[in-house]
Amino acid sequence: MDNAKASPRRRLRPGTRRLVQLYSALLHNAYVKGFIDGEIYKGKGKFLCAPGINCYSCPGAAVSCPLGALQNALASAGHRAGWYVLGIILLYGAMLGRTICGWLCPLGLVQELLHKIPTPKIRKSRVTRALSLLKYVILAVFVIVLPLMYGLMYDLPLPAFCKYICPAGTFEGAMGLLANPANASMYSMLGILFTRKFVILTVIGLACVFCWRSFCRFLCPLGAIWGLFNRFSMVGVRVDGDRCNNCGACVMSCGMDVKRVGDHECIHCAKCMDVCARGAISVKAGRITLKAPGVGCAGDGPDAKVLRKRTNRVLWGAALAVLCIALLWFNVLDPAARGNGTAAPAAENWESDAPVGRDVGCLLEDFSLTCYNGSEFRLADTRGRVVFINLWATYCTPCKNELPYFQALYDAHPDDVVMIAVHPSLVLDDPEAYPAGKGFTIPFATDTDDAVTRIVGSTGTLPQTVVLNRRGEVVYNQIGSVTAEMLDALYLEAAGGR
Repeated sequence: MDNAKASPRRRLRPGTRRLVQLYSALLHNAYVKGFIDGEIYKGKGKFLCAPGINCYSCPGAAVSCPLGALQNALASAGHRAGWYVLGIILLYGAMLGRTICGWLCPLGLVQELLHKIPTPKIRKSRVTRALSLLKYVILAVFVIVLPLMYGLMYDLPLPAFCKYICPAGTFEGAMGLLANPANASMYSMLGILFTRKFVILTVIGLACVFCWRSFCRFLCPLGAIWGLFNRFSMVGVRVDGDRCNNCGACVMSCGMDVKRVGDHECIHCAKCMDVCARGAISVKAGRITLKAPGVGCAGDGPDAKVLRKRTNRVLWGAALAVLCIALLWFNVLDPAARGNGTAAPAAENWESDAPVGRDVGCLLEDFSLTCYNGSEFRLADTRGRVVFINLWATYCTPCKNELPYFQALYDAHPDDVVMIAVHPSLVLDDPEAYPAGKGFTIPFATDTDDAVTRIVGSTGTLPQTVVLNRRGEVVYNQIGSVTAEMLDALYLEAAGGR
């Protein structure tokens, strides 16, 4: 009787996998301060790639998403090799494979929670198995081909999957930032792209309610990558051939479109352990058993269960220590966390004692230009506001492609952003006619004496973007195209410069 009463309570307790998922989601988003302040973390932690999908622009994200890093590496293939990204993908894949999907991915946790909403559910079939191949098409087209093509042919960074599809980017990044009142000004920057991605997010969310882990099964390119490593990854579900009688209960009960336990569709969630009557399934890391069936594993010694319990306690203790250290570092100790504010005090001395120069951290040398509209731009008069200097040319296609992004940022922060677009002295056609014909309100000028190009260190390769904080110090000075997302991040970074 007592056991019968206790069983419902036991069912309400989160299992080991759910606890690991919650832990991983918190570790991915250890920058809790970002949710409070409505800003993204821009410290050195972003140089690291997390194993699961977690948007770089999420206010809490303390590390980068491997998909975004992979796309950016491919877009830069004409300039440098993305050995770091390739290495980290190989490392995660060889160690964990799709165990990442089943245990560590924050987006996987969200999908499973959505599926708990009580509705009729869609069972897997030949149709769902065919649809599971779609993620490999998305991987090839949106993660590999488009970023690589735009990088090599047009020298443009295009993280196509992140820009056009990724629901994590919409949910965690865009909506995560927009939910904070401090970012109310960002609503004016929303356009058709956000609307389309919001529709995609809604459709995927509804699909997950009716069909288990729909995004993971049919669309996720990262899951497609990790699935390629399932055959030889160190950690994963293992089947004891001596105990297995090939009844097929494990495959029939699995929510994924697997043909056998451990194939490229298997996420190693270990749910199949509960339906295996012969105790033939376990989760192992090499020869070490991480999770054993109730009857134990073949070859277990008399103290095997006790040793596993001790090992689990040690692992959980170490994991909690890592989480505490991460929370303390990202929210308190990291210098990037202490200087991320965006609001400028009403009365502030914006003088800088930084050395004059063009490198990051230096005070950019003063200059003045006469703009096409007759106004005078003087850099020294911009203190207290964020400055964007864009070097462009009418004969530079990437330059013209990115100008609307600058205009959108300029319109979104009219009282806090100063911007000027500078055309080089080499004039092949009328540079004044182009912005006038496009309706741009950004101040435009021609660098007739090449003073600006000398000051910012231009080599003649365009486009080039220079961003200054409120003190006039350089926070960004790079040749190459920028995206709207990059400009938003640069604004947040520069607005926090004190």
